[in-house]
Amino acid sequence: MSFVKDPRVSKFDRDPALASPLDAAISAQDRETLSLVSSALRDRRMRLAFQPVVYAADPGVIGFFEGFIRLLNPRDQVIPARDFMGAVEQHELGREIDCAALQMGLMTLQRNPGIRVSVNMSARSVGYRPWGNVLRKALRETPGLGRNLILEMTEQSILQVPDVLKPFMDEMRDHGIVFALDDFGSGAMSLRVLQEMRFEIAKIDGSLVKRVDRSPDAQAVARAAISVARELGMFVVAEAVETEGEANWLRDAGCGCLQGYLFGPPTVSPDFAAFRQGRPDPAPPAT
Repeated sequence: MSFVKDPRVSKFDRDPALASPLDAAISAQDRETLSLVSSALRDRRMRLAFQPVVYAADPGVIGFFEGFIRLLNPRDQVIPARDFMGAVEQHELGREIDCAALQMGLMTLQRNPGIRVSVNMSARSVGYRPWGNVLRKALRETPGLGRNLILEMTEQSILQVPDVLKPFMDEMRDHGIVFALDDFGSGAMSLRVLQEMRFEIAKIDGSLVKRVDRSPDAQAVARAAISVARELGMFVVAEAVETEGEANWLRDAGCGCLQGYLFGPPTVSPDFAAFRQGRPDPAPPAT
């Protein structure tokens, strides 16, 4: 047996106890961010920011509001989600964030009967008992609440627990809950899994939307994603819409709803009174 060291492997790779200065700095930064996240959850320094999702055929009509969790540092500044979401996905801290988001979303529905709200989650949270307890308790206490709730999850998290997720979705559909596949088109989910899960909504990833009205290549990819979603019976929502040109192209391509800064940013003080089940009141005649 040979014990010759591979010269291509650095001493830091051979001995995990020896971390490079860069790795040590990144780890320290991650630890500080996760500490801020933990303290924000512990001290309830959190909000849900809501962004309207409008009907493509008539953007004056809101289909639902998506809730985005905002965690705050001790100075009440938002901790950027990109700084911690990837790090917490595989850990209990990620489940605690999902619990907090779900709880605030359910409270919003209870305080504002008649509106419709979507809440983001990781599919891994389905097996997390506190998260399930929060959801089932609200469904017991407020009959009919589920009909106004949409649960959004990404392809990446779904692929980790498909066998656990499917019976949960079947159970929750009995309460009227709808499921949205977030960032559709950005992952590698098989058509078989998509068919088995039967998501009601597909949210086209924002990377497929950018400049779609001006790029033939982007149009080809977006059309393919929209076509697959519709063939599988999903209602199509386009994310990250920022221009009128994008909105018009996506509407004509078959998107039922649109979401993005063109129609309003996420805000912690949304105008829930603007929500309409039908068409908005006609504008008064000009004088």
